[in-house]
Amino acid sequence: MSKPKVLISRRWPAAVETKLQQLFDTTLNSDDRPLSADEFRAALQNYDAVCPSVCDALPAEVLNVANKRCRILGNFGVGYNHIDIAAAREQGLVVTNTPGVLTESTADIAMTLLLMTARRGAEGDRLVRSGQWRGWCPTHMMSSDVTGATLGLIGFGRIAQAMARKAHHGFGMKILYVKPSPADPEIVADLQAVRCETVEELLPQCDFVSLHCPGGADTRHLIDERRLNLMKPSAHLINTARGDVVDSKALIRALREKRIAGAGLDVYEGEPHLDPGFLELENAALLPHLGSATIATRTAMGEKVLANLQAFFAGQAVPDRVV
Repeated sequence: MSKPKVLISRRWPAAVETKLQQLFDTTLNSDDRPLSADEFRAALQNYDAVCPSVCDALPAEVLNVANKRCRILGNFGVGYNHIDIAAAREQGLVVTNTPGVLTESTADIAMTLLLMTARRGAEGDRLVRSGQWRGWCPTHMMSSDVTGATLGLIGFGRIAQAMARKAHHGFGMKILYVKPSPADPEIVADLQAVRCETVEELLPQCDFVSLHCPGGADTRHLIDERRLNLMKPSAHLINTARGDVVDSKALIRALREKRIAGAGLDVYEGEPHLDPGFLELENAALLPHLGSATIATRTAMGEKVLANLQAFFAGQAVPDRVV
């Protein structure tokens, strides 16, 4: 019996690509070039499985292509708001993701950004590289303390809890969180975490606010002009969740006008085409979507996709099915 035909939209860790080629009739993206909408339409017509990444937009007008052969979208990533889930469901497409394996690496990046924006790390690096640093002096580049500060988490899933552990046990930070229902009592007790009923209740109390909620229509511009104005002038915003959770224009204005002290961002609206206003800001620490970018994590993500495909084509229950 012939092997299922599988298309991988971007390069994956070599070890996973090798396994895919052993198990399936696999087409790799050798030059790692983003595929166009027309190329995805053709892939849906010619492959049994298409494996997009979180940077690949799959709206209804792509998924609704005629003469579809594809039966499963094996998404390389936890987030799947780049896929029109309603259209996928209507088309009978199975959609899977890769939860659980990128928790610690993404929480590490969130803490990295917190430290970078608090201590002006990116700004200091630019200063040294520019050759303009004139040496130490008592009032140069003073910044914000992290130890003992208050961290507010919007969303309290696995990644937020991992960040909270690092912040509380490593830096003695006080933890506040917003979640529709109270978290596990053991976790709350370990972190001495306090639940806020609303985002509006949380924001004014925090020195740092970190976003850990899914993207999509329900959370688009969750952090907008009004909510940014509730933050302390000394506070910092961290986003490793999804770019569209933050109103970019409003955040740029708040940073430019010093209504908040700083921001650390790993994700952006419309990435990789971020708003150029961010590039003009000294008080913004910017990373290129590195949350899960460790060798071990990205390999584990690929293994998750592989397991989902194997289960699907064997007629078994798919472990990480979202549709």
